[in-house]
Amino acid sequence: MSALTGHRITEVTTSPIRSRYPRTIGRNARLGAHGDGPSALAITVRTEAGASGWGLYEGPQVDVTRVVGRPLEEVFDPASGALDPAALPLDVALHDLAARILDVPVHQMLGGHGTAPVACYSGAIYFDDLDPEDSPRGVDAVLASCAADQSSGHRGFKLKIGRGNRWMGAEEGFARDVEVTRAVRTAHPDARVLVDMNDGYTPEQTLRYLDAVADCDLFWIEEPFAEHAEGLRAVREHRRRSGSQVLVADGEFEPDVRRVLDLAGEGLLDVLLMDVLSFGITAWREVMPVLEEIGVAASPHAWGHPLKTLYAAQLAAGLGNIPVVEGVPGTTDGVDASGYVLEDGRLALPEAAGFGVAPLP
Repeated sequence: MSALTGHRITEVTTSPIRSRYPRTIGRNARLGAHGDGPSALAITVRTEAGASGWGLYEGPQVDVTRVVGRPLEEVFDPASGALDPAALPLDVALHDLAARILDVPVHQMLGGHGTAPVACYSGAIYFDDLDPEDSPRGVDAVLASCAADQSSGHRGFKLKIGRGNRWMGAEEGFARDVEVTRAVRTAHPDARVLVDMNDGYTPEQTLRYLDAVADCDLFWIEEPFAEHAEGLRAVREHRRRSGSQVLVADGEFEPDVRRVLDLAGEGLLDVLLMDVLSFGITAWREVMPVLEEIGVAASPHAWGHPLKTLYAAQLAAGLGNIPVVEGVPGTTDGVDASGYVLEDGRLALPEAAGFGVAPLP
């Protein structure tokens, strides 16, 4: 008999939810200003036995009530996740619900294969040097953002680069990318530093950049250019010749998962980044054994909502093979997430059942 036996889904409701960043987030290589925080949809699932689960949904508008009236065990298995495509929009809420019924944290339901607290870097270091447009603040603005995130507990920073793709001349932007990288490394000699090009570089620029910051001890480069084997082979060969230990991370933006897995299997990608929501927890549970078999790590993309960082941290502690998660500084209106504590670059998880977050009464 399933632990979920006796729970029939009686209600699925949705409500808008708003996240707020501690500062306005600026541009990256492809997109304009990201503002002060996005909105999303929160889904609550209730059963006739009185249990409930809650979580975010990001995706196209769908009928989330299609599972109403069905036994919970028909649409969700604690050992694997959602069993029916109709249940996938409820992926987070159903994981929360099942773990609450089992009275365990989600990471324990996922197997507890990782460790906690979970390493967490700030993903909020954008092109602050270019704003405001009528009086750009320069590199000191990037350093100020790093200092602010350090004060909130982060000990790692992912720097957006690729200014020459859209916002500056190609050479001027490249030079600024290098200047910012070196300035952050100088200001934070012990920090984990990552960079994200958002597909704003060419393979040739990527090699130039790696040469220019070879002494900066980067942890990874992310999405240097749209995934293609030839360019990634050039990066791999460059790393081999130079002795660089920098990792290559990709798979976030509209991924062809089969293609990404093939590139990883060929040794061209070291970390896969499919989104924690749009790819989904169930999908991550399915793909993680494949990654472990081919020796590739994961770090589910979490940018957008602070709650996505918490979901990614539960995956890290539950599935393992996730060396670090993306931190989204900020808060969520009407939600108590105080059980998660970021200290000295590591995010402690609550002992509460489910994800340990819920709307305030």
